[in-house]
Amino acid sequence: MAEQTSGTIDIEASAEEVMSVLTDFGAYPKWAQGIRKTEVRKKDSLGRGKEVYMEASSKGVGAKYTLSYRYKAKNGGMTWTSKDCSGAVKSITGGYELKPTGSTTKVTYRTTIELAIPVVGFIKRQAEKQIINSALGGLKKEVERR
Repeated sequence: MAEQTSGTIDIEASAEEVMSVLTDFGAYPKWAQGIRKTEVRKKDSLGRGKEVYMEASSKGVGAKYTLSYRYKAKNGGMTWTSKDCSGAVKSITGGYELKPTGSTTKVTYRTTIELAIPVVGFIKRQAEKQIINSALGGLKKEVERR
């Protein structure tokens, strides 16, 4: 059974700057731990990735999937659902919610990943921590680096 993983972090940047990093899918392999390859397959009317193919691997377990993205108005974040998955993942849903708070942006990350392989509780919890660290910690470092 899939469970939601979530976390929140404050980033010293505007919501627009955070969205700029989140929509730069080609750079994900540089800062998002576990993402090995990305390819934007379809773009929306604003030129942002609408369907993005990704390859991920961690600790010898790999997955390939295409995510369909929807964007919130006014740099409010984005959500995704998986179209095609193979390897260790059956399905993925999730999103980033961005809320400006003065000179920072509060970023909340949520995702639900349904695995295609059985995973013991301890390993699953470690993987969830890695996902949160990459999704929020990696994002913060990349946004503030730029």
